[in-house]
Amino acid sequence: MKLNKIHHIAIIASNYEKSKQFYTEVLELPIINEHYRADRDSYKLDLEVGDTQIELFSFPNPPKRITNPEAAGLRHLCFQVDHIEDAVSALTEKGVECEPIRLDSISNKPFTFFRDPDGLPIELHE
Repeated sequence: MKLNKIHHIAIIASNYEKSKQFYTEVLELPIINEHYRADRDSYKLDLEVGDTQIELFSFPNPPKRITNPEAAGLRHLCFQVDHIEDAVSALTEKGVECEPIRLDSISNKPFTFFRDPDGLPIELHE
């Protein structure tokens, strides 16, 4: 079996409108499609990230998930950026609190973390 690339990453939001605003206005991800599924009382929003997608879902009363980066399961979502200082400045101007920029000891590239409205850790890596 040969895996070619990651097709999409799915995120369930506790507050769909708040998360939609965060991903489309703060992170400025373009909307591909948005569907309301009445039978599930759920939205599905497809967002473009290069040649990959983020699927943002809403469900009534989703259970809480441990978001500690060291918990078992998906650790975090990471976006590659050209200039980390510019990206951090853009996020800060929009009210997003970022951790101090650090240097990855393996790649020698700068990186930082911030969180989405549900506390999902998101990394920026240059």
